[in-house]
Amino acid sequence: MNDMSRPQIPGVSLNRVSLQKRTHEFPLAPQASGRVQFAFWAQWAVATIIQCSLLIWLALEKSGGDVASHYRMLLVVSALLAIPLFAVFRAYSIRSGYLVGIARILAAWSTLVAILAFIAFVTKTSESYSREVILQWVAGGFGLQALAFVPVHKIVRRLDKRHRFANASVIIGCGDIALTLATKLRHERKESMLGMVCLDDEEPHEGNAQTPYFPTLGAVSQLRNILRDNRVSRVYIALPARETDQIEGLYVDLLDASVDVVWVPDFANLKLLNHSIYNLGGMPAINLNESPLTSYPGSAFLKSIMDRIFALIGILVLSPLLLGVAVAVKLSSPGPVLFRQKRHGWNGNIIEVLKFRSMRMHDDQKVKQATKDDPRVTPVGRFLRRSSIDELPQLFNVLKGDMSLVGPRPHAIAHNDYYSDKIIAYMARHRIKPGITGLAQISGYRGETETIDKMQKRVELDLDYINHWSLWLDIKILIKTPLTLISKDIY
Repeated sequence: MNDMSRPQIPGVSLNRVSLQKRTHEFPLAPQASGRVQFAFWAQWAVATIIQCSLLIWLALEKSGGDVASHYRMLLVVSALLAIPLFAVFRAYSIRSGYLVGIARILAAWSTLVAILAFIAFVTKTSESYSREVILQWVAGGFGLQALAFVPVHKIVRRLDKRHRFANASVIIGCGDIALTLATKLRHERKESMLGMVCLDDEEPHEGNAQTPYFPTLGAVSQLRNILRDNRVSRVYIALPARETDQIEGLYVDLLDASVDVVWVPDFANLKLLNHSIYNLGGMPAINLNESPLTSYPGSAFLKSIMDRIFALIGILVLSPLLLGVAVAVKLSSPGPVLFRQKRHGWNGNIIEVLKFRSMRMHDDQKVKQATKDDPRVTPVGRFLRRSSIDELPQLFNVLKGDMSLVGPRPHAIAHNDYYSDKIIAYMARHRIKPGITGLAQISGYRGETETIDKMQKRVELDLDYINHWSLWLDIKILIKTPLTLISKDIY
């Protein structure tokens, strides 16, 4: 690049320097990442002290003066398992409110207890523990952690807020990507964002009903004075992709300006899927499209364990209902109890999805969605479809590993072939295991999708789920699912 094309900042040399590159996933800058880690370890330490102290006290009360070796082992294992579990559930997130934080602690603690119970069952050591001690420890451990969470979380958030407001930031750019970033920094991250710096040939933006107003501090040729006069500690570069030369020049110019520099790439025209940034042999690499099951293998393993445990419990608890429905289906019309259909699973692999048969036997050459007053649907089948009870045999698909409890609903292969060239990124919804329920289903997009627009909205919600997937999101969807089961729009 020609040096004459770079924006000039008075008093700054444009000589290139050799740097060791480091990458951090946006939006967390290095200081923010450090605060997040401090918040996690501080609250984990408090929770560990609480649960260990409680277990020691209960064991001493039971034994009359000695903590048996198996209780000491339980202390170590529970403390170590809590680290990945509470991290996966984001139980100590600085951004969470008190009620959300306590709910996440409950989810993480329940999963921890379930894993400990499974380990005790496999190792045949469950008889070594007093049921009274364990039950009191499980209930009391959560209660005390919840009580301690409130004051500790309040202190951590206050420290985080004080640090963020002590570090002012500005954005270089006045276009759409800069406005979007400014909104997120000020209203979502509550960062002390002073304003925006426009390129010399760029028009300052004016706020309107849809776009909030952010002050324009000046042009990029005045950047050095702006940084000095406002004691800026961080600069965000948010310029369109066509300004690549400007971005490189600005970065070189800011190397000795004693500020953190964060580049927000312009991917506005790309359909990103679970994107992230990582270090690849000293080179920053950007994942534009990656399955959460491969990018978060630890969380994916926990999701698989949770799926199978809950599916097995569901099959055992609902077995009377499953048997009753099977009899009703068999009596409703001639044919098998279960309907088997080949559909696309994770990464497009073909799986055989199970459902209770809700239609009379017919020989359609073309796969057709059920519609209102569809003559193929039996009276029993109509109730099963509206209540989604016909989907319950898919618990066996989950137990087998073909499906998950939560994920995009698997569509018939014929439907995938039809929509794949009509909706952008349609097949990208298969980058995670299909589910019995999902974000689209609890958002009102169940049943027939008779228009392209309805299917496109379902796909958008499926991709949104993949982009924001977490175990906590799965749990929230599972909790909300029963509230959406009965619907007049399901045929």
